[in-house]
Amino acid sequence: MSRGAQYGPYDGGDPLAAPVDLRDALAAIGDDVLAGSSPRRALRELLRRGHGNMRGLDHLAAQANRRKRELLNRNNLDGTLREVRELLDRAVLAERKELARALDDDARFAEMRIEELPSSAAQAVQELADYDWRSPEARQDYEKIRDLLGREILDQRFAGMKQALEGATDEDRRRVGEMLRDLNDLLDKHSRGEDTPEDFEQFMAEHGDFFPENPRNVDELLDSLAQRAAAAQRLRNSMTQEQRDELDALAQQAFGSPSLMEQLSRLDEHLQAARPGEDWSGSERFRGDQGMGLGEATGALQDIAELDSLAEQLSQQYAGASLDDIDLDTLARQLGDEAAADARTLAELEKELQRQGFFDRGADGQWRLSPKAMRQLGQTALRDVMNRLSSRGGQRETRRAGAMGEPTGASRPWEFGDTESWDVVRTLTNATLRDPGRVPVRMTVTDVEVVETEQRAQAAVALLVDTSFSMVMDGRWVPMKRTALALNHLVSTRFRGDALQLIAFGRHAHVVTATELAGLDGVYEQGTNLHHALMLAGRHLRRHSNAQPVVLVVTDGEPTAHIEPEGYAMFDYPPSPRTLGLTVRELDHLARLGAQITIFRLGDDPGLARIVDRMARRVGGRVVAPDLDGLGAAVVGDYVRARRR
Repeated sequence: MSRGAQYGPYDGGDPLAAPVDLRDALAAIGDDVLAGSSPRRALRELLRRGHGNMRGLDHLAAQANRRKRELLNRNNLDGTLREVRELLDRAVLAERKELARALDDDARFAEMRIEELPSSAAQAVQELADYDWRSPEARQDYEKIRDLLGREILDQRFAGMKQALEGATDEDRRRVGEMLRDLNDLLDKHSRGEDTPEDFEQFMAEHGDFFPENPRNVDELLDSLAQRAAAAQRLRNSMTQEQRDELDALAQQAFGSPSLMEQLSRLDEHLQAARPGEDWSGSERFRGDQGMGLGEATGALQDIAELDSLAEQLSQQYAGASLDDIDLDTLARQLGDEAAADARTLAELEKELQRQGFFDRGADGQWRLSPKAMRQLGQTALRDVMNRLSSRGGQRETRRAGAMGEPTGASRPWEFGDTESWDVVRTLTNATLRDPGRVPVRMTVTDVEVVETEQRAQAAVALLVDTSFSMVMDGRWVPMKRTALALNHLVSTRFRGDALQLIAFGRHAHVVTATELAGLDGVYEQGTNLHHALMLAGRHLRRHSNAQPVVLVVTDGEPTAHIEPEGYAMFDYPPSPRTLGLTVRELDHLARLGAQITIFRLGDDPGLARIVDRMARRVGGRVVAPDLDGLGAAVVGDYVRARRR
């Protein structure tokens, strides 16, 4: 019996999409690491910005923010909440600037308190209620928040209060408080049946400017107030409990005192008791440019809360953040299945990079690129270099790949001067295909193919790379590192018998591994100590006296430092005669060892050009002035040519 097919729910995304290309992702991470980022930070940066057709967290967060703005812009909440956040941010920034100029311990404690503010605007405003502001501008902005909240809350009950109380003084706020107390007292009397027309007239005489509707009696006053209060309650009912808590926390800071909310709560109780027929339990559309029904208004507030949560999850800025924190169901509901598929792909990419061992932790607990990752980066760098070096799929052009003539298993067309053995099978096949059906087979010179051989001679190679600060400043840092990785990978995979040593030189020179060079940070350090680097190169060549010596120098500066016999570096600019003399002497030592020396000059400095030209002529070396994109091809190509020679 045949097995039945099994079906499951579709989880979104393109089912025909190609799997994540770890090689390209690792190359992007490698570029950031070579530029000075830590591996962990480089991974986060890749996830943040995305790669190729894979959209990153920033794109998804921007989508969430755009959708939130669209929802808020359709109602009257957007301007208020945005203004509260802007005022709070402005107040905190002004206070930080003021605290930075203060030298007392209290200022440091205040800085810690500012840094620990919660991300919620309501909680932050509440946290700062008893804060002693040092900056007058910050204090003023914070008071504006309280003033704004008070006007907004009053505007929900009294139409036009937000505009009427703009720029209100303490006297204006006092009058509002008195009006609310008097209003509640009047309604208390009315509920007991003890009010008189004179009580209402006296109230309107003192507070009539707060009621542009000009009610004629208490009942008309109750009608106008109850309608607006019921609308405010329906808006509150449309919110989740968390949203109500957030607004309640903000409301406590209205006008700097919770007394306003106490009076408004008392007023609501009077109005609900006096007008129970109003819709106090339902929801209401927002007072914005676009009207919304009951369900849509409730959904809009829930969407805003979810989008805020998504934005925080996608930011990954909180402690212990993980891509597993992203709620994919919510993401799909708010931004679509494609957005959820993008987030799922990012999470899979992160896990796969770690699962396949591209990252490991050192003894200090820091993330590092593993040897496997370094090999992959070297392979990528070499592939790019070889694509530039040759149009034949990265293969170097050479008639005889090795002095010992050991077959590689491949063949190539015969050319004049070749002495390799014929590949009889390929030769006869070519002749037959050229003139099928002809018997006997007639061969021509173009049919002949010879067996390709591989070089087995050993070379001792020293790659000297300039790590002075000018390499960082002029954008040569990453191309230099990628060149070293490419050469290191070529030697370690195709010419394993060669001995390659990488030497970095700034004020001093030192031998580095490919991994150490990849993670090397740019340091502001004056000095290009080619003298010291050449000394280390000479030691390397002498340790491999039977190998073919090759020295490759990558630099963008004149020799401006040398090592004194006591071991310290002496720096002079312009280059001193002693520095130049010691550098040339080390070049002479290398020339006597038979080294083939090539200097790769970066930049257009005429002083550097004169010096390296003279040094190269003195030792029979070469000077190559590649552009940055062609540096890797120039160095690798020169190494291959040097081996062939």
